[in-house]
Amino acid sequence: MFTNITLRTILKSSVGILRESGALCSAVSASPRKCSSAFLSAPKVSCVSGSFASPTLARHYARTAKQKVTGPQSQLSDLPPTMLKMDYAAVPVAQTTDDVVKRLLSLELANHSEKLQLKKEQLISKVQRHENDRTSVEVQVAILTARIRNLQEHLLKHHKDKSNKRRMLMAIDRRKKLLKNLRLVRYEAFEKVCEQLGITYTFPPEYYRKATRRWVAKKAFCIKVFQAVQKQKAEQKLKLKQSSDAAAAVATAAAQTEAKSPKM
Repeated sequence: MFTNITLRTILKSSVGILRESGALCSAVSASPRKCSSAFLSAPKVSCVSGSFASPTLARHYARTAKQKVTGPQSQLSDLPPTMLKMDYAAVPVAQTTDDVVKRLLSLELANHSEKLQLKKEQLISKVQRHENDRTSVEVQVAILTARIRNLQEHLLKHHKDKSNKRRMLMAIDRRKKLLKNLRLVRYEAFEKVCEQLGITYTFPPEYYRKATRRWVAKKAFCIKVFQAVQKQKAEQKLKLKQSSDAAAAVATAAAQTEAKSPKM
């Protein structure tokens, strides 16, 4: 009994909804100009009474593909993926193993730190004095160069990383000091390091000072004062020269008059 009652109520509600939709469609088709803005903004429904249709989908126009921003080339791009890791490069068994094992031991599946370590070893081998050299100035410059370039690539993607930016600036200052001392002590080694590592050495300025507004205004005022003082000195020199010329003319005239006058 309860099931019959529930079925009847569901049928009555569905018939009422169908009648309302049919009346709405007839009103819209009969007077389209007099319909309210609510009808116009509502999704379109099929005008056949007793049937519902899904609203029409909006047309998606073709959008231009976003162009990928190509940054500078990474220092790790010249490492081939088939190269073995640094820990397994000197193992002879790793050269004769299966292809799957070689792939696991190669740089194809290596992380960033392992690739960076291999790149650091390559830079060290270019500038070291002998095979076991690990503490010379050239080796320290190579290690700092690999670290600086790695931090530069990181900051291009994450430019708000202040801690790594600070580390990069500290490494740059340390490398500048080492190159300055190497240039004063061993100039040939300095040229070799700059050539092998691709470093452009620029001479530091003699004086560092932050250009603030107050400093710029003070410098302009000092320049004006200096120019005014130089002008006053030039005027004083001209007056002294004119007075000396006049005194010399008077002395010569007096000498001439004394020469012309008869002696008593």
